[in-house]
Amino acid sequence: MSLLQRCVDRPATELAGYAPELLLDLKHEASVALATAKAHFDLVDRALDLKYSRLALAQRLAAGKDTGTVTFDDGPIRVSVELPKKVEWNQAALACIVDRIRAAGENPAEFVEITYKVNEARYGAWPASVRSSFEPARTLKTGKPSFRLSVLGESP
Repeated sequence: MSLLQRCVDRPATELAGYAPELLLDLKHEASVALATAKAHFDLVDRALDLKYSRLALAQRLAAGKDTGTVTFDDGPIRVSVELPKKVEWNQAALACIVDRIRAAGENPAEFVEITYKVNEARYGAWPASVRSSFEPARTLKTGKPSFRLSVLGESP
């Protein structure tokens, strides 16, 4: 039984008390297990795609749709295949359309959602006098921290 398997049911508060070398080993084992599980998951998904994608396409075409979910049976197994819709809009083309709508006296907000973004690297390079006018509109949020452990003197 691996170290990770022996620790899997223990609370994080207990693991936090472990020696750093043990935490390093646990992190490494967990990383390997995650990569292995992902490889297995991807392999099974590829097999399912090879087995069912043509049938799902035929079902979708028969239903007159390009995307969405189709369901069919394969022996005792019910198979649902979802093909999500992923729409991307050309931002430059949308900007031109917004300009035409505005020029025609209409409110573009009735047709499109307009989002403003500031490149963070450029923001950081601006002079303080320019940044200060943008600061009231800026909120900094943080994500989940990630930790890498390594033995001193070794490359991570």
